[in-house]
Amino acid sequence: MTTTSFLRLPLALAAMLACSPLGAQEADVQAFAAEVDSLRQALRIPGLSVAVVRDGRVVLARGYGWANVEARVPATEHTPYTIASVTKPISGVVAMRLMERGVLDLDRPMSSFDNWAEFCAEAKADGPRIFFADYDCSPRVTLRHVLSMQMNGTAGERFLYNPISFSWASRPIMQATGRSFSDLTAEEVFAPAGMTQSARRHRDLPLRADLDSAMALPYHVDSTGVLRRSPGPGPQGDGAAGGVISTVVDLARFDVALDEGRLISEASRAEMWRPGRSPSGNVLPYGIGWFVQQVDGRRVVWHSGWWEQAYSALYLKLPDERLTLILLANSEGLWWGNPLDGATVERQPFAAAFLRRFRGR
Repeated sequence: MTTTSFLRLPLALAAMLACSPLGAQEADVQAFAAEVDSLRQALRIPGLSVAVVRDGRVVLARGYGWANVEARVPATEHTPYTIASVTKPISGVVAMRLMERGVLDLDRPMSSFDNWAEFCAEAKADGPRIFFADYDCSPRVTLRHVLSMQMNGTAGERFLYNPISFSWASRPIMQATGRSFSDLTAEEVFAPAGMTQSARRHRDLPLRADLDSAMALPYHVDSTGVLRRSPGPGPQGDGAAGGVISTVVDLARFDVALDEGRLISEASRAEMWRPGRSPSGNVLPYGIGWFVQQVDGRRVVWHSGWWEQAYSALYLKLPDERLTLILLANSEGLWWGNPLDGATVERQPFAAAFLRRFRGR
């Protein structure tokens, strides 16, 4: 039974079905769908798309509000958005696929890759001090440290979310393969997962015309409380930290392919989702391209995306329960201020509602 057909049932029959396990699941989906729109309106998000995947099946895929406010173009489950840092889980899968084939060694020293010394020198001299004042450029540093956000202080001893460092990881990956990172992403992830509504773009790679014409436009609420159009994201390089345009339906395809083992092996998936651990035994809340944390005893892997005053995103999985939430928005309304040195997805309003509403097997 689809979520739409459930809504069309006579009230008495719907109530009876809601008492069954299947009916209770359908009722949870519909209650959550209504809650999503209430939260969207409360957070003044002009356009929002959502997908929920349960046991390898998409049980909710819907859009709310407007992809283009001025032209009154509705947001749907097929609306493309800039997914910002939700790109990082995709980049993590690219790295793991290449590792499985022996093309990429995650434990190779960064100093053995071209231009690493130059990047380090420039970043420490001119980069944002919050990310590079204590950045580790020593010979001990490996590609795994970069992809696991363990580069600040002494590499491997603590976690600090450093998107600039992570973005640079595309360069050693390109060096190891002789391919552009965008081509690798298309070949290693988009194609095998069947992600036909996804593409990368950067300053030297224009967005595919069909996606460009359907893109959700970015908005922000100004200091007077008025909703305004925002300029689009500025030009970026072919980095691993961002650059993907996608839809919630396509990210659901990625999610199912990942769970079914069509992208990487179970062992590689476990390695990607294993939180770091410092030499002193402290758990570091990041794997390879994913945040990893426990919320009320439940294992949660996730990533957020935030482009200031333009776009935001959330991709949250409960692997042991086969549950996934995907949200894409054309404002920064999904962002909740997660700290650079921690993982607090339970404070995100939509995530909190999802965790409260759904429990898996």
